[in-house]
Amino acid sequence: MTKSATLTLQKANSLPVKVTLLLVSTLTVMAGATIAPSLPAMRQHFSALPNADYWVRLVLTVPALLIAIGAPIAGGIIDRFGRKGLLAAATFLYGLAGSSGYLLNEMGLILLGRVLLGLSVAGIMTTATTLIADYYGGAARAQFLGLQAAFMGFGGMVFLTLGGYFADINWRLPFLIYLFAWLILPLIVGVLPEPDRTASPQIQTASASDESVPWLLLLMTYGIALVTQIVFYMIPVQLPFYLEQLVNANAAQSGLAIALATLATSISALNYQRLKAHFSFLKIYAIAFLLMAIGYPIISVAWSYPIVLVGLAIAGLGVGLLMPNMNVCLTSSTPSALRGRILGGLTTCFFLGQFISPLVSQPLSRWVGLGTTYGLAGGLMVILTCAMVGLVLRWK
Repeated sequence: MTKSATLTLQKANSLPVKVTLLLVSTLTVMAGATIAPSLPAMRQHFSALPNADYWVRLVLTVPALLIAIGAPIAGGIIDRFGRKGLLAAATFLYGLAGSSGYLLNEMGLILLGRVLLGLSVAGIMTTATTLIADYYGGAARAQFLGLQAAFMGFGGMVFLTLGGYFADINWRLPFLIYLFAWLILPLIVGVLPEPDRTASPQIQTASASDESVPWLLLLMTYGIALVTQIVFYMIPVQLPFYLEQLVNANAAQSGLAIALATLATSISALNYQRLKAHFSFLKIYAIAFLLMAIGYPIISVAWSYPIVLVGLAIAGLGVGLLMPNMNVCLTSSTPSALRGRILGGLTTCFFLGQFISPLVSQPLSRWVGLGTTYGLAGGLMVILTCAMVGLVLRWK
């Protein structure tokens, strides 16, 4: 190990670096869901616009499409040019584009701001996770990735709760929460060390070609990310409307409900390392799918607000295991020289699922109702649970 690499490792183990990485990670969960409680009021504001339901939901989900498109590009950039510069630029753009909805009055311009927000998140999420994989290894990496997922959940809980209360005052106010990114920007510039990149591009390329890429594992992980996010994102996209139908819930109640699901993801993510010490990647997937298979049907048949909360909490416990499991699985099984691009691909699948979610759930809910749609999502998770149990038994 070079002197530069040793110094980077020492800095990475410092508290300021860890706190900065965790704060940066909260920005990704804010990308769409922070304004979810505003959707009913936003729909009313733009009620004269043709297909207002569609356009309003697109405001929530269009960042996910741009994240999906931009993540592989971001992965290639950071593998070639380094991590820190792109992270700082993306964080600045995040605050600017995210808060723009507070001032803009035309749906087209609001969507443009959300497009730029998505591109910024592509850079932030890919770079933050890659930096964690660069700084830490082995059990320390698994522990920190679990902590990252948990902190994302805690941050989401805070931002969603604030978003709900702000939305009850004015649907534009939650857009201001995105300015939080500018408070983190000085930490990124002043605290985070750039990982040692003294090896020449030729050496890095040779290293990448010498290590084999487990394509089957890669495709399976990407597929899990895509499908589970289609299912999970039915919560921020559809739940405010479902609760409005079910119990005439206001924006604050919707925000609290979504925040509870996010809190549950944090609790399970915090315990990920303990589970990983006893269970394989496949078994953890099976546990996660089973919890989601229990939670979504409860949401489907709920007759009151508290019952919905029970279903959200159970489903959230399952979702919280997925992200650290996917990240640890890929970073421990794939070439380090391709790390940015591989994690960029995971980010693409993750957010592509979020973008596709309303395109699937909206027509389905119009056909069979929102309650039945949540029930069908639970049925899909039952199928995935059985498939994963089958793989566990086959490869035992």
